[in-house]
Amino acid sequence: MSQLHHLSRQDIKALTEARLTFGPRGRAMDTSTSLQFSLDHARAREAVLSELDVPRIQKALKAAGLDSQTVTSAAGTRDIFIRRPDLGRLLPEATAETLHNESPLDVALLLADGLSAIAAALNGPAFVTALSKRLLARGLTIGKIVCARQARVAIGDRVAQALGAETVVVALGERPGLSAADSLGVYITHRPKATTQDSARNCISNIREAGTNVVDAAEQAEQLIVAMRETGLSGVELSMARAENTLTSQSD
Repeated sequence: MSQLHHLSRQDIKALTEARLTFGPRGRAMDTSTSLQFSLDHARAREAVLSELDVPRIQKALKAAGLDSQTVTSAAGTRDIFIRRPDLGRLLPEATAETLHNESPLDVALLLADGLSAIAAALNGPAFVTALSKRLLARGLTIGKIVCARQARVAIGDRVAQALGAETVVVALGERPGLSAADSLGVYITHRPKATTQDSARNCISNIREAGTNVVDAAEQAEQLIVAMRETGLSGVELSMARAENTLTSQSD
């Protein structure tokens, strides 16, 4: 605390992206703080309402040598997606029938809008490309990258079943806050099915320039996928098994 006492306001602000205020407290925020709040709120709102830029994403994936295909959840439109989260988790039967491979996949990769299509466009292609290279180097099959519109995490379960994939990775925009609207989250599930609970997923969050970089995130995702294939577990069960193994190794 004594060290912080000697820091200037600018030094303290440089330590965190959290919203900070200094000086005396009156009945209202000062003009600068009020304007910054309005700007951050507008950015968060824009992120939630934005549409997935599929052509831009597919162009970036193609440049990396990755084929892709597009699906839209049962929500259909952005307005419905925001009002009906449940529909964003469902894949229409007619759409599911368009997804197929000559043989089952080891890993299905999805890039979805979630609650920030901006985050998906900014950080998604780089993450998917980095992870794809790692998985292909291990001899794992991934098929086409699936770009999902109006999508929540659980849509990946339906896509994986349609593709016959053993593991599914869903990268999508996280709920924006007032300090970041470009954060990508990654959810990995082993042997997904329609009744899979969120506790069966492993998550890597805050993937963006000011958070976890895409290279580190791809490495973490690869390690999780390998562990899932070795143990047959994912989510809480995998985390507990890894923690137990760590404790056992330290005690030996």
